[in-house]
Amino acid sequence: MSELRVNPEPMDREMMAPRAMSGLLPRYESPIVPKRSIAGRALVAVVAIMTFLSSLTTGAVMLVRSQAADWQSEVSREVTIQVRPAQGRDIEADVGRAVEIARAYPGITDVRPYSKDESARLLEPWLGGGLALDDLPVPRMIVVRLADGGADLAPLRKVLAERVVAATLDDHRAWIERMRTMARTTIAGGIGVLLLMLAATVLSVIFATRGAMATNRPIVEVLHFIGAKSGFIAKQFQRHFLVLGLEGGLIGGGLAMLAFGIASIAANMSVGTAGGDQLAALFGTFSLSLGGYIAIAMQIALMAVVTAIASRRTVNRTLDMVE
Repeated sequence: MSELRVNPEPMDREMMAPRAMSGLLPRYESPIVPKRSIAGRALVAVVAIMTFLSSLTTGAVMLVRSQAADWQSEVSREVTIQVRPAQGRDIEADVGRAVEIARAYPGITDVRPYSKDESARLLEPWLGGGLALDDLPVPRMIVVRLADGGADLAPLRKVLAERVVAATLDDHRAWIERMRTMARTTIAGGIGVLLLMLAATVLSVIFATRGAMATNRPIVEVLHFIGAKSGFIAKQFQRHFLVLGLEGGLIGGGLAMLAFGIASIAANMSVGTAGGDQLAALFGTFSLSLGGYIAIAMQIALMAVVTAIASRRTVNRTLDMVE
């Protein structure tokens, strides 16, 4: 009996050929740029440091801006009436007359005259304590608190000048302008520091990208030889450096958030002490608002995006020069 042989169908041959080829060829994927290298770890450290410093700068700027806004709001709601001693006039009567005028004026919620002893204590930081101030022309202060909507102080200033000759009204306008100038200068300085850190990060990424391309130059040339497009190669580098930038940004931004959290806890624990009260008066409680943490998170994303974009542009320029 002859042996019966059945030839496979054409469709079976087409299905078996890829399987045979897949059994002969190794199946693995290797990235063009190594995921873990000395240069990569160094870049992660640089990005983490830059993100940490920029996040601290951003948080400090936002704290100063918030505190300056609180100062301006508090100072703008208060004005002071200063009654100077004058020869031939009773200063107590002048103080009482100025208090009556201020209390009768619309838009004023509270009037508090300082006594002679309280006025003298205001000078102790400059003149020291235990001084006899009876012979000195120490003025008397009257603190006037305005309503939230404010008030037109020009008529009040005119009435005081007519009825109380030795009284002057100070609305602290010069002090408010100084605080605004200080806040604007601080914000401008913080933005300048952030731009410098961003430039330093871009330069670090450019050098790291060039180093990675020099190390993997044979692989890049082989890819070009087999027909790989420049966009494909640049995409591999961009993905690699995006991961590195995101990793460094998360480390630096996370440490900055942790630093602000620790500072806020320490500030709350020092409430009631002399140093703690002074720091609270200058910088508040060191607690960032939700907007501050969102700004740090945006900086983390910005560092990762800048790292990826800088690496892609560097790769494209390098490939253009090679071609």
